Formats: sequence, C-alpha cells, structure tokens
Amino acid sequence: MATFYVILPIALVGAVVAVLAFVWAARDGQFDDLDTPARRILLDDEAPARPAGARAVAPDEDRARDRR
Repeated sequence: MATFYVILPIALVGAVVAVLAFVWAARDGQFDDLDTPARRILLDDEAPARPAGARAVAPDEDRARDRR
C-alpha cells in the first residue's frame, strides 16, 4: 500500500506533463499540416551542384554526345 503513495503522485504528475505538452504543441502549430512532411520525400531535390571547372552543357549537346 505504501507504494501507491509514491506511484500515484508520480503517475498524476506524468499525466499532467503529457497533457500540457500536447496543449503546447497544438497551440504552437505542430499539428497543422500532417500530410506535407510525409510527401516531402517524394519531391525532387535541387539539381546537384556541378564540380568546379566543369562547363554547363545544353540538353541538346548532351543528347548529341550520347548518340555518338
């Protein structure tokens, strides 16, 4: 029975902290957009940077070079 006097207040404090954390996150806008972060991995990244000294190649020149 003595353990209930220790465990019950710890459980109540933990529950209050969890509720306060949820309310804080909800007011801070953490749950506003749940779909975009999941789809962000499907989007294309920026074009890779060219190495220093490499010249830009037009798409037509690149295709002509592949045909040779």
